[in-house]
Amino acid sequence: MNVLQIIPALNVGGVETGTLDLARHLLLRGHKAVVVSSGGELVKELLACGAIHYQLPVHKKSLFNIMRMIPRLCRIIEREEIDIVHARSRVPAWIGYFASRRLKKVFITTCHGYYKKHFASEVMGWGKKVIVISNVVARHMIDDFLVPYERLALIPRSVDLEKFHFVRKKRQHKDSFNVGIIGRIVPLKGHLYFIQAMAKVLRIIPELKIWIIGDAPDSKEAYKEQVRVMVRRLGLTHCTEFLGNQRDIPFIVKNLDLLVLATVTQEAFGRVIIEAQASGVPVVATSVGGVVDIIEDSKNGLLVPPADPQAIADACVRIFRNPELAHSLVENAYKKVKEQYSTELMVEKTLKVYDDAVTQTRVLVIKLSSVGDVILTTAALRALKEQCGSRYHITLLVGDGAKEAVVRCPYIDELVVCDFKGKDRGVRSFLAIGSRLRRKYFDIAIDLQNNRRSHLLSLLSWARDRFGYDNGKLSFFLNRRIRLPQDVIDPIAHQFKILEALGVALKDPRLELWPSQEDRRYIGNFLASHWMNANQKVVGINVSASRRWASKVWPQTAMAKLCDYLGKQDIRVVITGKEEDDAYAQELIEKAKGSNPINACGKTTLNQLYCLVQQCHVFISGDSAPLHIAAAAGTPFIALFGPTDPRRHLPPAKRFVVIQKALPCVPCYKPECAHKKCMEAISAEEVFEAVTALLR
Repeated sequence: MNVLQIIPALNVGGVETGTLDLARHLLLRGHKAVVVSSGGELVKELLACGAIHYQLPVHKKSLFNIMRMIPRLCRIIEREEIDIVHARSRVPAWIGYFASRRLKKVFITTCHGYYKKHFASEVMGWGKKVIVISNVVARHMIDDFLVPYERLALIPRSVDLEKFHFVRKKRQHKDSFNVGIIGRIVPLKGHLYFIQAMAKVLRIIPELKIWIIGDAPDSKEAYKEQVRVMVRRLGLTHCTEFLGNQRDIPFIVKNLDLLVLATVTQEAFGRVIIEAQASGVPVVATSVGGVVDIIEDSKNGLLVPPADPQAIADACVRIFRNPELAHSLVENAYKKVKEQYSTELMVEKTLKVYDDAVTQTRVLVIKLSSVGDVILTTAALRALKEQCGSRYHITLLVGDGAKEAVVRCPYIDELVVCDFKGKDRGVRSFLAIGSRLRRKYFDIAIDLQNNRRSHLLSLLSWARDRFGYDNGKLSFFLNRRIRLPQDVIDPIAHQFKILEALGVALKDPRLELWPSQEDRRYIGNFLASHWMNANQKVVGINVSASRRWASKVWPQTAMAKLCDYLGKQDIRVVITGKEEDDAYAQELIEKAKGSNPINACGKTTLNQLYCLVQQCHVFISGDSAPLHIAAAAGTPFIALFGPTDPRRHLPPAKRFVVIQKALPCVPCYKPECAHKKCMEAISAEEVFEAVTALLR
């Protein structure tokens, strides 16, 4: 892999050290390591290990500079043939995100801080994978930046055990007791509380030496002076050294007897803690943020409340007076560091994140319409999963009314349901769905719905490649448009014209549904309650279509006559339909008393209906969802077509009969029709003949 890391600068610091460590180990494992920064003290070390460095002003926070850097970073990505752009700070992340987006490269972020909830920080949650360095940062990104859990990867900061050597110290009484604080001199690091605590410690430990390692940024010089004033005011000048920024942190740490971390706000991790622990130095730290991931109080360190000088002082004195405790803390700490925080482990975890991000493709399939149309997608979902394998993570977006058809589908990894007739009505809810999809970071969107709403959702998902038909219905929102077929083709082939653009071929057109054992037991009990003879043949008749398509319904008189014909042959009839069809079915039963039909209208769920249709020897339906259910169940069916074209809508099956009258107005695609000649022209006699033929 060719990996580009982009950070503000390469000066001394935890983020910079981690960048250098990762680059070095990438090279050792045969990968290319490129770093883009504004330069700094560590550039020489980076170049010495064989990495490539580009110096750009990627630290400047102006919008103009960010826009100017994007094309320059694009040229670097193309020149170095980069596979992964890994951003480690906010301004570089904005540049890296749009550059990687333009060139369709994988974008990854590492959240090194506990960012303020601000739009400028949002970009840190836009990586295909978002690396977090502690549990508190992970929780922060989930709660405040709405990053889905599955996109997070917990990889703590690491320590190079070849640089930080563990030494079991035996302090002599005449030796000084060196206590250090390492970090930028800024208010959140708690230097003032540390100095106050050291004043209390000095009263008990006269041989105390205080080391303040680190410096203040230009904007915090006043705070640094405030710290110096407090040192003088508390009479600590003689035992306090301001050592400034130090490159040789291993040397500094090994000469400490105790490290104090006095941070007063949410510390993202605390790299200096594990560096001290790797060197055999006990640690006293405030119980904030990611510190609690590292330290178990009184087991491998001591935790104290933030902004509490007395507690810090007491913990320091406790370690000074109790060498056995100090020995136990450092032994336990070193064991944990080796097991959880080594550089080798960090690199292995990071490479695993890279590999997952490169090899796994997140796919959004959109099918918002009726139950029947969603059932028709099962062949496409199966082909995607079988032909693309585990590298495709498939999310299916469906309407609320069709969710039961795919809730147990084994070919999808995630189901997203929207209810545009209910809770998701309106522009605000629609945009909220788009935001929800966008956070899932899809590489591909496959629009099998192909209408204005689905095209817009494809765009709002922000998928890198958006496939669908170029049908003029806002299809310019798709960047991988497929020309509409000139010939009339069946619905499965129509879907696969889109999938062919992804290299997915139509090999198996059959439809599927996945009922539970409880669904099967329910239907068994339902039929038994109507005294169904186990050897008796059963024919199902679906009496309705969707509310919109009244023109698809076969006349009730013809259904009643067919029931009589079937009854005379000792064939039991089951009437299916929706709950609102119950009264209509009762009228039908009154007209066909001799055949004793079973009324199942509104008495089954979709999957229970599937089980019921499986029990039928033949199923009869107009162009509606139950016809697709029969095809999925493998039950021979008779399809009664009127206003629609069976060449476009007939589900795939092995044994079936299509009846449609060749009238001048057929197909008209009119949901409402005054005369309904196309359906009235279908006689009970010819349907009965078709039933007899299929039963034979």
